[in-house]
Parts: sequence; structure tokens; C-alpha cells
Amino acid sequence: MNNQLTGKQGIYDALPTIFSYISVAIAFGIIAKSAGLNFWLIIMISMFTYAGSSQFVMISMLATNALILSIVIAVFLVNARMIIMSMVIAPYFKNDSLTKNIWLGTLLTDESFAVSVNKLNYTNRTLNFTWYNSVNLFSFLIWLLSTIIGAWIGNLIPNPKAFGLDFAVVAMFIGLLYMQVISDNTLSKMLQISLIFVVFALVYFGLIIIPANLLLIVITFITCTLGVVIKHAIK
Repeated sequence: MNNQLTGKQGIYDALPTIFSYISVAIAFGIIAKSAGLNFWLIIMISMFTYAGSSQFVMISMLATNALILSIVIAVFLVNARMIIMSMVIAPYFKNDSLTKNIWLGTLLTDESFAVSVNKLNYTNRTLNFTWYNSVNLFSFLIWLLSTIIGAWIGNLIPNPKAFGLDFAVVAMFIGLLYMQVISDNTLSKMLQISLIFVVFALVYFGLIIIPANLLLIVITFITCTLGVVIKHAIK
């Protein structure tokens, strides 16, 4: 990763995340196919929903003939964290049109968000539409193509977890977290590591009393607030 904000560089910067898109999207296609969903319906879900965890929720609920309203609410709650992520990214595109901002927000993912946050460490805290749109579009294309592959071979792999596909996202975010810590020189490494352990502790104890999907939003608010307070306190 470097300080260039071109469309071509956006593709290069997104490359470390594509293995997660490939494995998870293929796993989604396989599981959706095994659940009895039509090939084209699987593709449309990835095309119009484009949210890994939410898509798995959708197929599990569709398989049990859940009400459409229930599915919509469940998908919204699972993906509600994107509201927070969009609020973090939006200030860097305040000079772009509303249409461009909506477009970027539509294709925003956990992975592209992490890439953009890491990129800020190399560009003097600036981003532009060309670079981020390239990151998003490349990621979306890989996700869609991988879903097609998964749906196509769905009948051949009855148990994707046996191949470790379910760990791909976890492994990718461990890598992104490492990249963020080693490249961010605005805060001490000890402080960053301490906040990471705070998140671990909050998640561990929070799971006892709060549902997992809601916990993600709560922990995000708490740790972001704590991080902002500490950052301004040490300036």
C-alpha cells in the first residue's frame, strides 16, 4: 500500500481482501444451493444484498419459510453496523456529490472499510472517489463471480466447513488489524494493543448478556467513543 489514490491503485489495495470474498462467497453459493435455492435467485441475492453475514441469515430464514418482513428486519439488524462505518468514511467525501456518496455507501463492506482506514495512514488522511470506487467495484465483482462459482458447484460440496472456508473472514481481519497497527504512527503501539484487548474483554463478557448481532453495534459505539476520548486526551 502507498499514497497513490488512483483507480488502478484501488485494485492493488483491495487484493489482500479478495481471498475472503472468494471463500465466503463460494461458501454462500454452496450453502444456498444445498438449501434448495434457485441458481439465479442465489446470484440475485449476492447482487442486490451484497452482505455476507446477512445473506447467510437470508437463506436460513428462506429455508424455514419465514415472513418477508422478518427477513428484512433481520438483515437490517445484522447490517446496521454499516451505518456507523458510513458515518466514519463520509467526511472524506464531503466535496463529492450526494449521488457519489450514496453509491460508495451502497458498496461499502467491512473489508473495504478496513482498507480505507488503513489507506489513511499513507495519504495524509485523505481519500477520493476514484480510488474508493475502484476498491468497491473490484470487491463487488469478485464477490459476484465467486457466488456464481459456489452456486454452480453447490451440489458437489455438501459441507464447506470441512474445508475451513468459514474461517476465511476471521483470518483476513486478523491480517487487516495487524496492518493497521503497524502502519498507524499517530498513536503508540501500546495504546493500540491495549484497546484491542479492551475490545476482546467487552466481547467476551458482552456475549453473556447481549445477542451477538446487537453486541457488535454496542461494542463499536463504546470502543469508538473510548478511542476518540483517549486520542484527544493525549494530544
